[in-house]
Amino acid sequence: MLGYLARRLLLAIPVLAGILFVTFSLARVLPGDPCRIALGERATDEICDAYIQRHGLDRPIPVQFGKYVADVAGGDLGKSLKFQRPVTTILAERFPTTIELSLAALGFAILVGVPLGLISGYRHNSRVDVASMVGANAGVSMPVFWLGLMLQYLFAVLLRDTFLRLPPSGILDAGQSARPFFEVYGWAENGLFDFISHATILNATLGGSWEVAWSGIRHLILPAIALGTIPLALIARVTRSSLLDVLGLDYVRTARAKGLGERLVVLRHAARNALLPVVTVIGISLGSLLGGAILTETTFNLTGIGKTLFEGITGQDYTIVQGVTLVVAVGFVVINLVVDLLYAYLDPRVRLR
Repeated sequence: MLGYLARRLLLAIPVLAGILFVTFSLARVLPGDPCRIALGERATDEICDAYIQRHGLDRPIPVQFGKYVADVAGGDLGKSLKFQRPVTTILAERFPTTIELSLAALGFAILVGVPLGLISGYRHNSRVDVASMVGANAGVSMPVFWLGLMLQYLFAVLLRDTFLRLPPSGILDAGQSARPFFEVYGWAENGLFDFISHATILNATLGGSWEVAWSGIRHLILPAIALGTIPLALIARVTRSSLLDVLGLDYVRTARAKGLGERLVVLRHAARNALLPVVTVIGISLGSLLGGAILTETTFNLTGIGKTLFEGITGQDYTIVQGVTLVVAVGFVVINLVVDLLYAYLDPRVRLR
């Protein structure tokens, strides 16, 4: 096990280096002047020359990349060209929002997609199966930004005078804020506590601010549904296909021949093995959610790393783009490693060598 972990971590180094180099290079060969974008009307030629020299943008790309790698190795992701703040600070403030949104979207996808896939697989070719798969195909086909706008129109406009009304955007209601839980308990602030303090729902729950926590949950429902619809459809389809394969195996027929009830056969024997491929889909979905929330966060005005990446791209803020890309790439590597380990734990036939 330890040898497998060591090999996977070593193999991840060139992958991350390649991703970082491609992103670093593309950000600098694209047309545009980051100085004039960052400074606006104040950007004269003299100021821009000093700006470019101060940030090292006049050096060859390999030299800039070498310095950047050395800074990253020391835990420094650079300073934002637009906001003039450390990238690590910006990510620490905004990444918790994306994590909460991604976990909520994935939870919605699992809680709905897995039962839907099991029912469709068990009732193969029935009306329920056909309706579920049509809905799954529609879920995969709908653009996230369009679905988000439709959800906002339905729950914030058409149903605004009913108990089903949900907030169309933002993290909390106006005037609400969650007091950092380390202040509530009198703990000294450190990096981890500061990171958690920007996770609105978790921070409010740990601090006992139940009204704020409920407000955060209500604000998260619509973006979680919009973001989780595509993973839901994928999970439902994979679950259905996997269950259909398992139901035709010999051990399932043997269980039925022994007189076990149909529900027991499906849930205890068939479903446990059928859900193994779903674990892989869930892991891949979580990684894509962490890096693919740009449209959702922009549509619902959530300040996470998706919106931060959008601002960095449109503003040609190279350091922001590089920092977000690196964090998402590391997240993918870690999630894939956890999925492999979990798969081996769930299926004793799999051995990590």
